[in-house]
Amino acid sequence: MTAETQIKETVANNDVVLFMKGTKSMPQCGFSSRVAGVLNFMGVDFSDVNVLADEEMRQGIKDYSDWPTIPQLYVKGEFVGGCDIITEMTLSGELDTLFADNGVAFDKEAADKIREANG
Repeated sequence: MTAETQIKETVANNDVVLFMKGTKSMPQCGFSSRVAGVLNFMGVDFSDVNVLADEEMRQGIKDYSDWPTIPQLYVKGEFVGGCDIITEMTLSGELDTLFADNGVAFDKEAADKIREANG
């Protein structure tokens, strides 16, 4: 199975997927840690794909999204963005709206706490 096929299947079969360096329980870079931390804190059920475990996957996800950096977040099959975009969306409330509009469960109180702490 090619990396592209694996990526397509993973994105199609999971409501929320984070392609990251490391895992959600043990991120291996600051940017991946930030996004995984936000999702974990908000109680979002998400799949993680460790791109460090497979060089073909690491390059494949960049080619698939036409986005040069990792982490990359997908919600309901759509590419949302990397660390800076997810941070901005979290602070503006756009991430809450994206999850709500797509039927993704999350802890609204936790999201509000993130904004309070960073406001």
